[in-house]
Amino acid sequence: MTDRTPEFDFFPAHVVRTRRLGPTMLRVTFGGGALRSFASGGRDQSCSLFLPHPGQAEPNLPYAEGEGWFAAWRALPADERAVLRSYTVRAQRAEPPELDVDFALHGTGPEAGPASAWAAAAGPGARVVLLGPAVADNRSVAFRPPADADFVLLLADETALPAAGGILEWLPAGTRALVWIEVPDAADIQDLAAPDGAELHWLVRAPGAPSGLPPALRAADLPPGTPYAWIAGEAGAVRELRRHLVRERGVDRRAVAFSGYWRRGASEDRLRAEASAGRS
Repeated sequence: MTDRTPEFDFFPAHVVRTRRLGPTMLRVTFGGGALRSFASGGRDQSCSLFLPHPGQAEPNLPYAEGEGWFAAWRALPADERAVLRSYTVRAQRAEPPELDVDFALHGTGPEAGPASAWAAAAGPGARVVLLGPAVADNRSVAFRPPADADFVLLLADETALPAAGGILEWLPAGTRALVWIEVPDAADIQDLAAPDGAELHWLVRAPGAPSGLPPALRAADLPPGTPYAWIAGEAGAVRELRRHLVRERGVDRRAVAFSGYWRRGASEDRLRAEASAGRS
């Protein structure tokens, strides 16, 4: 008999608690019985998070079969349809069913954005919906190193810090990993669990300054052997890092997983709209 389990599903949930991890990082723990069927693949497992607008008791989300939900959601007025953002599952626990999502906060004024503003004000009981994996081996896990990689390279800014933390926890003991993580405040540096073979370098970005990840990588003395690289963060910096590895270091482009989690000057709504237009 063919297994017809969908790869992704909708999971209503609510806020259980929140905890500040640093000046610009906030952990929100979600709970709810539906999360028993949420099948995180670990590592950099991403999910879509639907949030209510101010004044709404819950996110306005039309459920539809398959990929039809996106068109139905887009058809709603922008000020009524649920706020949609992508986040990494930082951790998941079975009983009670809970999962953690870490938010990078961006101030408290208009520059904060709707998701950041929601997270900063969220209290226990606040209702959300997640679109996430119903099976653990799903395409929203991007970190997939080949067996013949000699070492791992991780490069991330604060938006990809939760994913980098999940990857480091997943890596087998003894894995050699070179890691650079950039944050906007020294107090955002976290004590991450990592295998003994990991070298972790933290960078603190000055206000308004460009990313320090590209110059850090250029200056790095990489070990011999075949690397597997995972790069995530601001799209412009991600492109620069990938270009350096492929063009200047001679790394096989197939051994570089990369993702622009955000783009300077563009909202996620705009990025999704551009991606949707490119597929049509």
